[in-house]
Amino acid sequence: MMSKKHLGQLFYELFWIFFIGCFLGVVIESIWCVLTRGYYESRSGLIYGPFNLIYGFGALLMTIGLNPLQHKKDKTIFFFGFMIGTVFEYICSYFQELWFGTVSWDYSHFLFNLNGRVNLLYSCFWGLLSLAWMKWMYPYLLIEIRKIPKKIGHLLAIFLLIFIIFDSAISALALERQAERRHDVPATTQLDTFLDYHYPDERLLKIYPNMIITSE
Repeated sequence: MMSKKHLGQLFYELFWIFFIGCFLGVVIESIWCVLTRGYYESRSGLIYGPFNLIYGFGALLMTIGLNPLQHKKDKTIFFFGFMIGTVFEYICSYFQELWFGTVSWDYSHFLFNLNGRVNLLYSCFWGLLSLAWMKWMYPYLLIEIRKIPKKIGHLLAIFLLIFIIFDSAISALALERQAERRHDVPATTQLDTFLDYHYPDERLLKIYPNMIITSE
């Protein structure tokens, strides 16, 4: 049975993997956007900072799910990464539409897509990313994380955790209020008024330029 000390260290390292994933995913997708479209466009999933929870949780899932397979053949890691990424992407799209009446991607024009939420090509990208993550990126990041002085690292992790929780909460509230505005629901509380003033549709459109409304 794992001791509290080892359990705490595990959660500490996993948090850093999650946080780095939130940031690194946005950087990679932003670069991909510039290379394929010729211009920069926001790929952030949160209002404050270049962070996207999907990439953070994706990094966690890949780390936890594929770590036992780290020394297996590449095709095995690719297959399981393919499956984990595909299921995760589908679930994210489904629940975003369920809660906010929007989706951030639509693969309906791709061959071999499933309800426009996932497609074969991007699922293969998940497999390749998983292979790169487990073979090169994750081992390197783990070494660097363990180099951080413990006291500084733990204090910084606590601060960043609080920040991410706040950022996630205010982003969810702003998007939920935006969905209410689309249905002409008036502001009835001080919080509604605050959200309408500080996070109007114009600001959210700049942060989430690819968001597609699916329900009216």
